[in-house]
Amino acid sequence: MAIQDAALAARIEKERSTTNRLKAFLSRYFYFSMALAMAGLVVWGFSRTVEANLFHAKPQRPLLLWMHGTAFATWMVFFILQSALVRTRKVSVHRLLGWFGATLATVMVVLGFTVSIVMTRFDMSVLHQTDVASFLSIPFEDMIVFGTCIALAIYWRTRPEYHRRLIFIASCVLMDAAIGRFDFWYNHSIFYAGLDLLIVLGMMRDWIVDGRAHKVYLYALPPMILLQSLAVYMWRVNPVWWQGITHAILG
Repeated sequence: MAIQDAALAARIEKERSTTNRLKAFLSRYFYFSMALAMAGLVVWGFSRTVEANLFHAKPQRPLLLWMHGTAFATWMVFFILQSALVRTRKVSVHRLLGWFGATLATVMVVLGFTVSIVMTRFDMSVLHQTDVASFLSIPFEDMIVFGTCIALAIYWRTRPEYHRRLIFIASCVLMDAAIGRFDFWYNHSIFYAGLDLLIVLGMMRDWIVDGRAHKVYLYALPPMILLQSLAVYMWRVNPVWWQGITHAILG
């Protein structure tokens, strides 16, 4: 009996030790690890299309698309660097670079809206594609959510628990561009589910480390899913009212 009790106690202690190590790892390295994972996802996804659609595209794509891609890639490097600076306790450098990130994010939002319009016109007039105007709802939704998260992150920059989660969510929002490069996710219109899953990983991190999901996720994710559903509806169904708006935008 004593041997069984000792074995049970040893197993419980081992499980507790494993849980504590997992909590410590997620507490210290979750955001940095996710930044690396998302950068890998971007490389993997865009490697499927970037050659034919940008590097060696025929006809050549507008210069603005190169600028958009550069800004996107710079954000991923910035996200990794900022996560690393927090982890190495270089907080002063992190804060200084934060203003560069705010400027970069602003440029990305402007480019996001502009490039989506320019490329839709390019697809219609140069590539002679039809039924592409309705897709504007996807990048528009992305930029609205990304811009809102960044604005709130700047507002709450002195509250790290809010700030870091909003930056994380904003970065996740950009991942639909990479996930949508995979045919299955694009053809079934479920690329938003992929980026939402990344956000859910953030919630799981909180549950493991803190015993509950932070309220940033609880307030942000439901309206995001609502906007995503609306964007997919506008794209795939293309209701008359949305046709009128895209016609007015594209001229």
